[in-house]
Amino acid sequence: MPRSGAEARRRLQQAALELYRERGFDQTTTAEIAARAGVNERTFFRHFPDKREVLFSGEAELRAALEQAVAEAPDGLPVLDLLLHAFREVKHLPESNRPFAEPRLEVIAATPALRERELAKAAAITEAVAQALRKRGVAERQAMLAAQAGWAAFHEAIAAWIADSSQSLDDHLLQAFDDLRALTGHSGR
Repeated sequence: MPRSGAEARRRLQQAALELYRERGFDQTTTAEIAARAGVNERTFFRHFPDKREVLFSGEAELRAALEQAVAEAPDGLPVLDLLLHAFREVKHLPESNRPFAEPRLEVIAATPALRERELAKAAAITEAVAQALRKRGVAERQAMLAAQAGWAAFHEAIAAWIADSSQSLDDHLLQAFDDLRALTGHSGR
């Protein structure tokens, strides 16, 4: 039985992921997840409000870290460079959770309700980044457009990194932002 809260949480996440892959998300109950993790169902609900959040529990931490990274980025950077700086500052979060990342994406891709939840979480992160940009003086419309483009580049970099771990996440992130700049007609970092 897990002794610490962090250990119980990790075991619950692993158990949920295994069960979702074996049986499917819709066919898995919170009681089954708790049993597989060696805890009771009350423990599950102390860590997660529902079985979807097992897959999205890092969103609040990522959102807060991105807001802080945007706020603390060096002055004078063009918006895309500011965003690249911010996303590079938070790359340790997905890096520390790599074993969970690939199977998590598989489960989400196979489950419409989870894809919808992922879009809602992405929208919340995008809005937070846009708000952080506005606080730095970026115009309303440009802040949202930049946040959406930056999030798309970050998401693409993570997907590329999961598919090809021969390069670091940082390398994939730099490439994604280079590609974004190429699309907009701006070159170089």
